[in-house]
Formats: sequence, C-alpha cells, structure tokens
Amino acid sequence: MKILIVEDELLAQEELIRLLKKNFSGVEIIGTLVSVEESVAWFAAGNTADVVFMDIHLSDGSCFDILDRVKVDIPIIYTTAYDEYAIEAFRTSGVGYLLKPVSESELVSSVNKLNTLLNLRNKSNDTVRYKSRVMARIGDSIVFTDINDVAYFYSEDGVTFMVSRSGKRHIIEHTLESLECKLDPSCFFRLSRGCISSVWAISSVSRYFNSRLKVCLTPGNDFCIIISRVRVNAFLEWLDR
Repeated sequence: MKILIVEDELLAQEELIRLLKKNFSGVEIIGTLVSVEESVAWFAAGNTADVVFMDIHLSDGSCFDILDRVKVDIPIIYTTAYDEYAIEAFRTSGVGYLLKPVSESELVSSVNKLNTLLNLRNKSNDTVRYKSRVMARIGDSIVFTDINDVAYFYSEDGVTFMVSRSGKRHIIEHTLESLECKLDPSCFFRLSRGCISSVWAISSVSRYFNSRLKVCLTPGNDFCIIISRVRVNAFLEWLDR
C-alpha cells in the first residue's frame, strides 16, 4: 500500500509511520508533506497514492484549503486533535477520522475498512472476458470459430474436440478444465467430465435411471450424455435462466 502523509508535526509523522509499518506489511511511505502549498503542488503534478493520512491543521492553513484548490480522488484518513471537523471531513474523500494521539487499534480499523472498500471497488471494476472465438489447427492451417457457432466440446482418449453448429469437428489445444472457466456460463454448461455443451446444442432432455438425466446433443450421431444425479439441479436451473 502506497501512503502519503500530510502532517506538519515531526513527532506525529514518525509515530504514524511506526504504527503503519508495525501493523501492515508492504507499506510504502511515498511522501511526507508539511504544508498546504506543498500539498497542492504535489497533487497538481499528478502524483497519486492508495491513501492519504492528512492532518487538518497545517502550518499555513487547513487541509480543506488543499481540497478547494486541487482535485483529490485519493481516499483520505484525517488525523486531528479536534473532533468538530468530522462532518466536513466525510463530505470530502474521508474514509477515516482519527483523533490525536492516534490510537493504534483505531488506526488498524480505519486501514482495514479502507482495504475492504478498495477490494470491493476493484471487484466491481473487473470486467469478465469470456472467449469470443476458438482456434483450431488443421494441418499447417489455423482456423477460428466464433464462440456462437460452437455446439459443444468433448474429450476422447485425452484429445479435446470442438463441434460446430454446422457439424464440423476440430481438435483444439485446450482441456475441458481450462475451457470451462473461459466460457460464458449463461451459454455453456459442463454436462459431464467429458463434455461442455452450449444451450443451443441441446436437442432433448429425458429422465434416466437412478434420478439422472439423458441429454442428446445436435449435431451428432446420437451424441448423448448422462448427467449425474448431483448435477441435475444445477443443469435444470441453467436451462431455466
């Protein structure tokens, strides 16, 4: 975690750094600033950090003067000897408000809260990208099949095959295990250890012995799969999406 400290009291700086390094591994203090002017220049230059620990009262003004003059998108944990600025602090980018002398437990709690927020933000920003096409080799040539043209994948004797909706069959250099996590789960389902099917390849579903299901796929010459009892509910839920 990259941390910027805006604090004009040397002892407060040193204590904050000590507590951070004591409680969190991988902490990198990327700067210690002591004034409004210095801080405005730092942010205006495009510098960034994961979090700023910011004292409210600085040698040449208030930290809110910084926020009035330059845009700060970095989460801020405020440190101050006064409690009357809490509302104003949380109207800005505040994610924590620590009263001096800073309590170790409250510091840890504020940083943990920040980590939770950052993790949630990262997850929400993650875009899942599923395969849009599948590559196969035919002799010295390489062919691509659009994922929407794939009927199903199956493995046989250690070889993985792709069958297109037009009935063409190609050997591909993927295992079913590696493919499963790369395919859109709204379109593809792992019917068995040996087969992953698209929803549009399913031609019929019927009950089978011992509470299992028999699924026939198209195209193919009576290519059918028996779905185990433990996967029946998940399969039916997938079909009913």
